Amino acid sequence: MRIERRRQARTSARGWKETGAGLVAPVLAIALWHAVAQAGLVNPQVLPAPLDVARKWIAYLLPLDAYDGQAGWIAWALSGELVVDTANSLYRVVAGFAIGAGLALPLGLAMGASSAVYAWMNPLVQLLRPIPPIAYIPLAILWFGLGNPPAVFLIAIGAFFPVLMNTIAGVRQVDGIYLRAARNLGAGGATLFVRVILPAAVPTILAGVRIGIGTAFIVVIVAEMIAVNSGLGFRILEAREYFWSDKIIAGMISIGLLGLAIDVAIDRLNKHMLRWHRGLEH
Repeated sequence: MRIERRRQARTSARGWKETGAGLVAPVLAIALWHAVAQAGLVNPQVLPAPLDVARKWIAYLLPLDAYDGQAGWIAWALSGELVVDTANSLYRVVAGFAIGAGLALPLGLAMGASSAVYAWMNPLVQLLRPIPPIAYIPLAILWFGLGNPPAVFLIAIGAFFPVLMNTIAGVRQVDGIYLRAARNLGAGGATLFVRVILPAAVPTILAGVRIGIGTAFIVVIVAEMIAVNSGLGFRILEAREYFWSDKIIAGMISIGLLGLAIDVAIDRLNKHMLRWHRGLEH
């Protein structure tokens, strides 16, 4: 029991140390940004000071109308423009990623496990994979019109290929020693796949999931600038039209914070699911 507590304490201390080290670069970047703005080296219309961006971010976060005391503080706070835009962008990311990953996982498992399926599907996959999701924008608008459907479609394409390729690689790169050992112990096709191949491929698959989420965030911002009238990408484009540099940067910071939060959550989920993995032992 004491050994477990000591191990948890060391892990916690290491986590705080890594967090502190990760804050050094952002703090230095903000300090340099503040120094450049204070020295007047850049036009404030082009690069506003960090405090101006912070004020705009707070104004972007809170509702424009005054609190009337009837809806309640929570409902009032959640009605802010930034909260609504973030919720819309997050919905599109989750929906598009779920569709893209949901299609990529079974196809990737089939292509990785079956040479015949791989031979049939790989030429088509390699033909479509280099095409960036942005190139599908005209077709997405023609097929789905404006609104959420084209944005979700583009995000699904962006998330599909990272998950697919990592799934194929994870299945095809399973160590042959594991397969031979399982066959010698009498494991059949289905048992071999479920009990050996799939667990061995999980680390690579989860790495693809992490990359797919990052790609989904890139695509959602581009899609919102073109096909929808809400979300963080749309708000940044709107701010550009009015030369609101502070709001542009505030929106960019919001995207970064949201992406960081999701990446940290996925990283912790990966570590929890891969506790058995040799590379994650402490």
